[in-house]
Amino acid sequence: MSNNYGRNAPLSYNKYLRVSELIDLQTCLSSPAQHDELLFITVHQAYELWFKQILHEIDAAIALMKNDRPAEAALALRRVVEIEKLLIAQIHIVETMTPINFLGFRDELNPASGFQSMQFREIEFSSGLKDERILREFANDEFAHQRLQMRMNAPSLSEVYFSLLRERGFDAPSTEAARDPKERRGNESKRTRAIVEILTHPEKLYKEYHLTEALLEHDEYFSLWRSHHIKMVERMVGAKRGTGGSEGVGYLRTTLDKKFFPEIWEARTYLSTKHNDGCPFAKS
Repeated sequence: MSNNYGRNAPLSYNKYLRVSELIDLQTCLSSPAQHDELLFITVHQAYELWFKQILHEIDAAIALMKNDRPAEAALALRRVVEIEKLLIAQIHIVETMTPINFLGFRDELNPASGFQSMQFREIEFSSGLKDERILREFANDEFAHQRLQMRMNAPSLSEVYFSLLRERGFDAPSTEAARDPKERRGNESKRTRAIVEILTHPEKLYKEYHLTEALLEHDEYFSLWRSHHIKMVERMVGAKRGTGGSEGVGYLRTTLDKKFFPEIWEARTYLSTKHNDGCPFAKS
């Protein structure tokens, strides 16, 4: 009877969430064990779980935009934004460590580095920041390279967004870089003008407007995460080199200007109250 009970016992909270396995995944490397290493591992494992959920929502938003459902896509992206707000707050939990206590186990992390977070790079690729150089960094990690290659080849949020706008009557060329730099700049200008039209007429283009704003917020809060992360790293280790051999804070600062949707940001520059009240793109 006892053996059957193990197999046929009703579902429980611990079984459904596989808690016994989950709490066995935090393996500290320091010896003697450093108290704060558990916090460090827990925070970063939690990041990876939230990254998984963000990718789940981004994939949903892409599928919804492909099916001309901008309102539902905006809802998926709003969830991404709320998760990103949580991730920003989570950084400051790490700051409860003292710098000297962090140094007590930091050397054990070599040569691992946050730069190697596969899912973080997947979020970048899927949002529109596709970088062959980053892909090459994962050449020796078959699993990660395969996933990133898939993201590199698949349409990003940015690409699908402008495709949706074209389907809705806007002159919004693809984000794929044209060979001719002049043509590329012309396409970027057209995309920016399409967004200006949306921002100018939110009452008539409310579905496109809310989707555009949700994309911008995703971009904004991802950038805020980068900023808070840099300050946390500087607070912990100053200008020390990264555990993976990077320049540490110096390298991280170079990422601050990265944008998923530069045209959405640029459009703000050209907004004016002096515009034609007519709206040729009001598709129901």
